[in-house]
Amino acid sequence: MLEQMGAAAKAASYKLALLSSREKNRVLEKIAEYLEAQSAEILRANEQDLAEARENGLSEAMLDRLALNPARLKSIADDVRQVCNLADPVGQVIDGGLLDSGLRIERRRVPLGVIGVIYEARPNVTVDVASLCLKTGNAAILRGGKETWRTNAATVKVIQQALEECGLPAGAIQAIENPDRALVNEMLHMDKYIDMLIPRGGAGLHKLCREQSTIPVITGGIGVCHIFVDDSIEFEQALKIIVNAKAQRPSACNSVETLLVHQRIAETFLPALSKQMAQSGVTLHADDNALTQLQSGPASVMPVKAEQYNDEYLSLDLNVKVVSGLDDAIAHIREHGTQHSDAILTRTLSNANRFVNEVDSSAVYVNASTRFTDGGQFGLGAEVAVSTQKLHARGPMGLEALTTYKWVGFGEDTIRA
Repeated sequence: MLEQMGAAAKAASYKLALLSSREKNRVLEKIAEYLEAQSAEILRANEQDLAEARENGLSEAMLDRLALNPARLKSIADDVRQVCNLADPVGQVIDGGLLDSGLRIERRRVPLGVIGVIYEARPNVTVDVASLCLKTGNAAILRGGKETWRTNAATVKVIQQALEECGLPAGAIQAIENPDRALVNEMLHMDKYIDMLIPRGGAGLHKLCREQSTIPVITGGIGVCHIFVDDSIEFEQALKIIVNAKAQRPSACNSVETLLVHQRIAETFLPALSKQMAQSGVTLHADDNALTQLQSGPASVMPVKAEQYNDEYLSLDLNVKVVSGLDDAIAHIREHGTQHSDAILTRTLSNANRFVNEVDSSAVYVNASTRFTDGGQFGLGAEVAVSTQKLHARGPMGLEALTTYKWVGFGEDTIRA
């Protein structure tokens, strides 16, 4: 089955690579139109996935990731339309010039070919990946989690209808509907057909892909994100940012998981934090120094376990640790962070500069929420992933991250001397 899918995707990629921006936008507009026109079928499939997920005891955080509703589906369709408005990078000349040999050389952006994406309970990823791949002339093979297979199948069916309506092969966007995990292992070895693999899931999936894949892998999306509150910040502004970073959508990979508080302000800041977190429904997991200050406050608090510094909660839970200063905060982030998104709240310019220069994450913030690490927020349109590695792409991956380049040389019967 996967051999056939791979062959179909590769054949489709050759056709997609030749499309003009206008032709690609026409497909995207049709997809957005069909997503809204056939929303009932997609939402019905999602309800079935949700019911089964509840029966299987999935957490509220995972259920939130899985759930679609008319408003979310409308937002997904609007995101596709937004991709239409983005500049098409394919064909862009990055650089070049005339060489001494008389050869005129240029470096030109081209599609990667076929993108493979393995992801879990995030049905919006199906459309995000499809729209970004089509805009950049790439085909895609998608393998969503078993929790969303009905939703993904219904969504891909709509996308394929739009493709065929525009005279393009349905094989341009395909989904592996069979939940058998053995197919994941098979997919990891499809280097004959797939040019780049993007896993979007937990640490186990990333480890599997790094160790087993024969295809180049872009890893990311695991966000053990930190905020360091130094001793110069105003409490009201700091608490506003922390609430946003933790409570706006705790199931997102860019939500904060560990708060580091300067010891000079701990005695007065932590009681204010407890009051704010109680209002936001956040449970605190505190180290020994923070626990002393938090236990008398209204928020639910318990001792933090060492392993919790390394994991995503993806829920209304927050680690709190008192640190001696900026050096201690940076050391903690280096040891426990995942190079996703980290922030400092400060009014000291030298501290801000040191944090930006010394914290080696794909997104670093000064006096802002970590929740901004998102393709849409960065002006990239819908993102295919957030890369936490350093080669090829880093941070939210938009259109340019789904292209490579080729060197093109123009001569006049030019030969090498």
